[in-house]
Amino acid sequence: MRVFVADDNELLRARLVNLLSEFPGVEIIGQARDASEALRAIRETRPDVVTLDIHMCGGSGISVLREIKREGASPVVLMLTNHVSPPYRKCCMEAGADFFLDKANGLDRVRDIFRTLLGRPDSTAT
Repeated sequence: MRVFVADDNELLRARLVNLLSEFPGVEIIGQARDASEALRAIRETRPDVVTLDIHMCGGSGISVLREIKREGASPVVLMLTNHVSPPYRKCCMEAGADFFLDKANGLDRVRDIFRTLLGRPDSTAT
C-alpha cells in the first residue's frame, strides 16, 4: 500500500511516517509540507492512501482533496487536522474524504484504519 503524507507540521509528519512504517506492506512514497507540493506529488506518485491536513502553507488540504477527486484519482483520503468543527467535517466529507480525524486524539484511529485497509484487523502493529 503506497501512502503519501501531507502536513505542514514536520513533527506530525515524522510521527505519522513512523507509525505507518510499523505496518508490513505500507510504503511511504512521499511527504509534503504545503498544498501545491502535495498536489504535484500526489499526481506524480498516484498513492493508494493520502493523509491531508486542512490548513497547510500555500493553500488548503481541502483544495487538494477536491482536485485529486475531481481528476478521478481514487486514493483513500484521511483528513487529519486540528480543525474538527462540524462545518469542516461536512466540507471534507462532501469533497470526498474517507475519514476525518482530530490530530490531538486520532492517531490510534489511524492505526485501526490502516489495519482495516490492509485487511489485517489482528495486525501486530501498535
